[in-house]
Amino acid sequence: MAQAIAFYTLAAFILGFAVMVISTKNTVHSVLFLVMNFLFVAALYALLGAQFLAVIQVLVYAGGIVVLYLFVVMLVNLKRPPEAHQDPHRRGTFGFWLAAAVLVELVAIGMSGYSSSGGAPLAPAAAAANVANTEQVGMLLYTNYLIPFEIASMLLLVAMIGAIVLAKREL
Repeated sequence: MAQAIAFYTLAAFILGFAVMVISTKNTVHSVLFLVMNFLFVAALYALLGAQFLAVIQVLVYAGGIVVLYLFVVMLVNLKRPPEAHQDPHRRGTFGFWLAAAVLVELVAIGMSGYSSSGGAPLAPAAAAANVANTEQVGMLLYTNYLIPFEIASMLLLVAMIGAIVLAKREL
């Protein structure tokens, strides 16, 4: 009973901070609400017994990603009017079809995890009782979830390249 109360309390805080992230007008306050949201998600992971995910949530998201967001908010001048010209080298149609192809691939990968008989997802390999939580996450990440892990790494690489291109100043 106490776990259910704690779960619903944490879920209410997570939803409340998520609404505050998107509803506040000040971008720095929005990032601070995002930090609080990430910390409550980490508390939820700890409540569910996933201590490794809780620590990674605090280190990676509440630490690194939010600092990156704060740098972007402080470096981008949000008061500047939008640019008056359109880039002549922009390829909107090509980008649309490329995004559609990626979406089709993601749907195909997502559907490959379902069994043909019942439609329920295939069960992950049962972990031994004497294996630590971190070892279970590592084994699942590099066996059953290797393709989504690689897709996430490719998305992060594309985001990093996009950030470099956007940050590059015209000489």
